[in-house]
Amino acid sequence: MSRLFGTDGIRGVANVDLKPTTAYALGRAVAYRLVGGRGAIVVGQDTRRSGDLFVAAITAGAASLGTNVHRIGVVPTPALAFLAGAGEYAAGIMVSASHNPATDNGLKVLDRDGLKLDDTVEDELEQLIWRTEELGGVGNDDLGVAVDARDRVAAYVADRMRLAAAIDAGGIRIVLDAANGSGCGLAPGILAATGASVEVINAAPDGTNINLHCGATDPAGLARTITERGADVGFALDGDADRLIAVDATGRIVDGDQVLGILVLERLATETLTGRTLVVSVLSNGGLQRAVEAAGGTVVRTPVGDKYILEGMQVSGAGLGGEKSGHVIIREHTTSGDGIVTALEVLRVMTATRQPLAELASAIPLLPQQQRAVRVRHKDQWEGDPVLQRAIREAGARLGDAGRILIRPSGTEPALRVMVEGPDAALVTELADALATVARERLH
Repeated sequence: MSRLFGTDGIRGVANVDLKPTTAYALGRAVAYRLVGGRGAIVVGQDTRRSGDLFVAAITAGAASLGTNVHRIGVVPTPALAFLAGAGEYAAGIMVSASHNPATDNGLKVLDRDGLKLDDTVEDELEQLIWRTEELGGVGNDDLGVAVDARDRVAAYVADRMRLAAAIDAGGIRIVLDAANGSGCGLAPGILAATGASVEVINAAPDGTNINLHCGATDPAGLARTITERGADVGFALDGDADRLIAVDATGRIVDGDQVLGILVLERLATETLTGRTLVVSVLSNGGLQRAVEAAGGTVVRTPVGDKYILEGMQVSGAGLGGEKSGHVIIREHTTSGDGIVTALEVLRVMTATRQPLAELASAIPLLPQQQRAVRVRHKDQWEGDPVLQRAIREAGARLGDAGRILIRPSGTEPALRVMVEGPDAALVTELADALATVARERLH
């Protein structure tokens, strides 16, 4: 039996792979293991139509063991993390599949500090989910209750407004792509508090259009809008607003690696980077590492997943970490990825250095890199297939020491992920396509 928890909670096609019964059992497991019965958890969701379904199931499960459920409605995942770590709650659950299509949904569990759970705790919760009927229940007088706690989100907004107020971005024109996700309601006002002019696109969620041809996973529309409107910078959130991809005034996409580089180089120059260390995943571009090391910094790599980034930061003492996908953790402000905070930091560096985004990004020249997500039935068997292994060895020999290949099963989808990086763009593309084809044929 495969593990329920992936790199970012439990995910699946809503009401097909991921059933309300699983959410109900998770609510009970969290109440039993993290709350101990009496107490409260906080639950949020993104804009997917299936969100209400899963919130109701979680509420029923937790309440059946005497735990109160404070429901804060549609919020960014970092807002849920902020409230979960504020001291009032024993745990938090976010109902979101982040950057995935609207048909998917997911269940992310956070502890009383607003942090993602250790793998061992997730394993314990998983065992409790399978044994949910053994956990019993409480009588009517001791049942938990559902509480409308949407007003609590004001504390998160006030904190982010405080960060925005310290930035003087007057005269800067921003286009914000809200991905029809949970950042629609909060992000525009927070960014506008910097004094910048903010135009918002893709901010009309209908339950089915989250991440659809928009947002951090598809910023092409934002890039076109930037050039059409003559704006200075564009910011694209993903569905739950914990990622950010930027676009410069020419319409060129500035991915998470270059955003990290911009923040790191400014901190190294001003001697404000804790430990002079950046933590990134194995997917981050080698060009970022070269730029950081050339500026006197150190790069530490971790497995893919923002919870591993945070663990790496805690071990190394680093103050900054993140992923190519746009998850950025700035420990002086937050312990989770927050696309809104990342946008504010980019604006802060732009105004402090008086440089446009394109000029800042040019200091981090990236190596050609191609990634492929190959949907396969047997993603965990890639290491045992001799044909695929031979293809990987041959591709590595052609790349030489200047390049690298990374193959890994997705932690959130039934897919094998292929990454090829090297100095020759044409060769990198050729090898990525070839390896993806072999993987598709062998692991279908």
